[in-house]
Amino acid sequence: MTLPDMFNLDGKVAIVTGASSGLGVSFARALAEAGADVVLGARRVDRLITTEKLVTEAGRRALSVGTDVADPDSCTALVEAAMEEFGAVDILVNNAGVGTAVPATRETPEQFRQVIDVNLNGCYWMAQACGRVMRPGSSIINISSVLGITTAGLPQAAYAASKAGLNGMTRDLAQQWTGRKGIRVNSIAPGFFASEMTDQYPPGYLEQQQTRIPMGRKGDPAELAATVVFLASEASGYITGQTLPVDGGMTIA
Repeated sequence: MTLPDMFNLDGKVAIVTGASSGLGVSFARALAEAGADVVLGARRVDRLITTEKLVTEAGRRALSVGTDVADPDSCTALVEAAMEEFGAVDILVNNAGVGTAVPATRETPEQFRQVIDVNLNGCYWMAQACGRVMRPGSSIINISSVLGITTAGLPQAAYAASKAGLNGMTRDLAQQWTGRKGIRVNSIAPGFFASEMTDQYPPGYLEQQQTRIPMGRKGDPAELAATVVFLASEASGYITGQTLPVDGGMTIA
């Protein structure tokens, strides 16, 4: 096998949650360009039409399924739809997530639970459903955050807790499944990339945080999507249980 072949995803089936906007769209397109058919999950199913078009323009098949990852039954239904349509699930990109920036003394139980339900529990329900049907050689990629490793000046206890928990869950699922089932499980900890979440930041916040980034800039979504393809492919075949920061050096500064 040549080196380029190791990045090839021909014949693979990928699920991407949170695929209706932002980074999820970039991930779905990149996986399709690498050769995978892509199953798209999101609550806003009407907004998946654009993502579906990008997948088909890359010459691959797409399937859109309305999904609320906080609901275990909805996660199971997404995986069942993928199996019915394509007969396999080889890659899961756990991308669905929400964020809040609420001072800890004012955050309500409902606000905190919503973040945990989507960002942590939702990733678990999706991984659980996929883990039941995935074949040896499959890959689960959890989209975490540098805020699971460090802080960034905003009051984001719920978000940081969910992402730190996701990193721990990644390690445990890897030790459960890699040897026994042949499923690799890794997470990516993005730094600052343009998304719906960064659109909500206060004016000047991103510019201020860039002083902490040795590379001195925000990330390009294509750079993050390339990391997803790497972890989905045989090129990363000896990597499991890891959290890979893609942050321009923020976590080492």
